Amino acid sequence: MRFYLYIILFISLLTSCKSNFEQVRLSNNPGRILEESIKYYDKGEYLKAQTLMELILNQYRGTREGEELFFKYAYTHYKLGNYALAATYFTNFSNTFAYSPFTEESDFMIAYSSYELSPSYRLDQTPSSDAINGFQDFANKYPDSERVEECNKLIDELRAKLELKAYQQGILYFNLKQYNAAVTAFTNMLTEYPESIHAEHARFLILKSSFDYAVNSVYDKREMRLKEANLKYKEYITRNPSGKHAKEAREINTQIQTESKNLTK
Repeated sequence: MRFYLYIILFISLLTSCKSNFEQVRLSNNPGRILEESIKYYDKGEYLKAQTLMELILNQYRGTREGEELFFKYAYTHYKLGNYALAATYFTNFSNTFAYSPFTEESDFMIAYSSYELSPSYRLDQTPSSDAINGFQDFANKYPDSERVEECNKLIDELRAKLELKAYQQGILYFNLKQYNAAVTAFTNMLTEYPESIHAEHARFLILKSSFDYAVNSVYDKREMRLKEANLKYKEYITRNPSGKHAKEAREINTQIQTESKNLTK
């Protein structure tokens, strides 16, 4: 019997809470709605908080109370996983309340919301680039902030993802036997990420792609392209004389010389 009483009390409590939210939502009382929305926010009930806040945003625009309201409204989107909207609302907040005590955190959250949107390296990396730019802007604007170290770590993480995407793009072209495109992709990668952990392999695949491109070219262009492949060999072996692929690179260079000699016969 006591068990059923507990169930009835629990259901009554839930019904009461729901009716209280509905009463506030329909009250048409901005002060009460503001107070209750902050309470829901502080309890982590972000959807209810957001629903109430949206009813009164216009009434509190430009007011002292509106500063905290707009900041927490932006945060409700972040807490609910709506990161693109969160970035938009944090940006609006920073532009509107440039001197607010919440502005530094808002500026950080603009970048961090983009960071949350950063996908697998296989997908479009626009959010990653946006996050990098945002973290760099934050570090420049707040050089003494304790968050700068975190910004730098997150930038390194995101750049590693962009680097991997650039490397894998070259691998894709190489595997598809689009050798000229592979050379371009790997060259761009090394220009952007000269200290990449994939640099040695990328230089080797530039050489191999250049050679394969040359030997599969029409006869009239083969000589010029073999010379280009020979230059790629020199670039590789100068930088990586003891590299993992140095032996194979020398074997390719021997083939380059043989193919070049055959053209002159």
